[in-house]
Amino acid sequence: MTDGMGAPPAGARPDVDVPAAGGTRSGRPLLSLALASMMEEVQAHSGAVYLLASDEPVLEMAVTAGLPRAFAAPWERVGLSAPIPVADAARERRLVWVGGEEDMARRYPRIAVVLPYPFALAALPVATADTLYGAVYVTWPGAHPTVLSDRERETLTSACDRLAVRLERVARKNRPLRAEPDLLAAPPSGVAGTLGTVEAARMVGRLPYGLASLDLHGRVSFANAAAAELLGVQVDDLLGTQPWVSVPWLNDPMYEDRYRAALLSQHVTSFVALRPPGEWLSFRMYPSTTGLTTRISRARPVAEMVGAAPRADRAPSHRLVTISQVLSLAGSLTEAVGVQDVVQLVADEVVPAVGSQALVVLGSCGGRLHVLGHRGYEDPRTVERFDGLPLAERTPGTHVLNTGVPAFFESRQQLERLYPARDETPDGFAAWAYLPLIASGRPVGTCVLAYAEPHAFPADERAVLTSLGGLIAQALERALLYDAKNQLAHGLQAALLPHSLAPPPGIEAAARYLPATHGMEIGGDFYDLVPTRPLAAAVIGDVQGHNVTAAGLMGQIRTGVRAFTSVGQAPEEVMRSTNRLLIDSGADLFASCLYLRLDPGRGRAVMARAGHPPPLLRRPDGRVRVLDLAGGPLLGIDSEATYPTTEVSLAPGSVLALYTDGLVESPGVDIEDALVDLGKLLSENGDQPLDRLADTLVRHSAAAQERVDDVAVLLLRAEPGG
Repeated sequence: MTDGMGAPPAGARPDVDVPAAGGTRSGRPLLSLALASMMEEVQAHSGAVYLLASDEPVLEMAVTAGLPRAFAAPWERVGLSAPIPVADAARERRLVWVGGEEDMARRYPRIAVVLPYPFALAALPVATADTLYGAVYVTWPGAHPTVLSDRERETLTSACDRLAVRLERVARKNRPLRAEPDLLAAPPSGVAGTLGTVEAARMVGRLPYGLASLDLHGRVSFANAAAAELLGVQVDDLLGTQPWVSVPWLNDPMYEDRYRAALLSQHVTSFVALRPPGEWLSFRMYPSTTGLTTRISRARPVAEMVGAAPRADRAPSHRLVTISQVLSLAGSLTEAVGVQDVVQLVADEVVPAVGSQALVVLGSCGGRLHVLGHRGYEDPRTVERFDGLPLAERTPGTHVLNTGVPAFFESRQQLERLYPARDETPDGFAAWAYLPLIASGRPVGTCVLAYAEPHAFPADERAVLTSLGGLIAQALERALLYDAKNQLAHGLQAALLPHSLAPPPGIEAAARYLPATHGMEIGGDFYDLVPTRPLAAAVIGDVQGHNVTAAGLMGQIRTGVRAFTSVGQAPEEVMRSTNRLLIDSGADLFASCLYLRLDPGRGRAVMARAGHPPPLLRRPDGRVRVLDLAGGPLLGIDSEATYPTTEVSLAPGSVLALYTDGLVESPGVDIEDALVDLGKLLSENGDQPLDRLADTLVRHSAAAQERVDDVAVLLLRAEPGG
């Protein structure tokens, strides 16, 4: 034992023999020794140590062992909040156990979808009572029992506790801790018995089939003449390369995936590949913790092989989802906003990738299934069978949603045998995968993939599909929340804005409201027209912010303006009273506002302004001018502020355009240029019906194209003879 941590596994060594800072007194790397000892004691075949970054809540991989770092490349740096085992272990200060690929697919789909292989994993925190230093994970081949033994649990916990104590000592001495060289198995120094390496090579060379040795990185370290002849590549061109790189017809992610599957699961893995133009070769990989031995031979006629690769004269069979497809799907799902966006992305990317022909996404509400979206069904009535099914009814869709366990039916006969009374099988399909959509530990729906032909679901494909279900579930959960918030936002906005305008005789009115194109689509812009016969009051304003708070405060201001107008206050008094109302609310938000009292009989309007953009007035001859109004500060700043008024003449046929700053302000656009453009629009289109004019202004304004702010417009026209 070295420093109480034990020795590395037999044959293990750092790739680069350079002592790391923060090592043991003998200069040997502390983290590497701890990890190697831990793996040896529990017979794990790979692992890694993470250290907590000093300046951010991020775990950084410091050393790996047993497998190339590329296997864990997506997780070299992970946030403490990330939904992966090592982050959960560190954040929650507990041991996290994942008993196999199905367990991984259900709980950690992000990992299972990239590594859909049978293996078990344990992750533990490296922490003292007061300080978190990092975390460790170790993995076992797929043959490991699905339950972690008490001895393994105690061994791992004790080892991590000892490592935490050593890291605490290093920290007290202010010694830096850095990443260390990874631990990979070294090749054996010789050949057992009396055979030397030359005679061993001669022996292997006499074999009638090909043999090749691959290191843990997949590079060829030995190949006999038969292997080179079968592959059609010189031995010298193979050595030191990965076969799927140096052999053109093996350049397919599927073949690299078989190598990764063999190493991670430590199971014998085989596949067949077509060497052009028409010769099939069989590959069988025998893994160990030092690398892989690959046997290459001519395959039996493909027609005689069960589950063989497709014939050369037929369309190639579907290949399991590749990592690049998974990453593309994951990236696309992060951009999905609503439920229909998720359904469309799954239909566009998942359905063709897994070889299915149709899709239904189900949710639940009120104890019944509901169809959230579907693609690929010619007759919508076949989808309607899913909608409204009680969750208590025994069907595949309800069972998957209730239990969270996926269901795969390779044929119609298999489905009918298990669910003889079903009434939801879509006509025209012959196989189905029912995937539970689990997010945040609860079911949010079910994804049903339908296949036109009977379809076998091998274990690795089931794991990938289950993992894809996890990614879809997370996107669907966000989409359902967004749609709910969006409906709330639209409902709240509609409730706070006037449902109709009731102008006094002699005045025509039209209004438009557009939410910002980003965010919750709710904001603080408002308008109103308050009839006080024979006069009327109009108001437009903008409360700071784009959220429920701003919208709620907007509703209070609009109500206050109506109340102050109804009791007969003059325009300057209405503004002062509204200002005090906003300050007394304690909301710490500001608001701009423009208020005017209309007198159509006398053809005039009296206006008061509180930091609001100036209105535009279009005269009957088409000329437009910006009204220079007296005013005061924004509402909500100064309780003693005053708001002087300006009287403006409204000739018959003139149009008064009130608007919020979202109509004229946008990044990179000068406000004066925007006002000139708005005035030109008003001048050229002012004779249109007022509703059409309002649409024209909000549609063609430069700032309205990509709205970073809400837009409200209130148009008032003095009717001739009014």
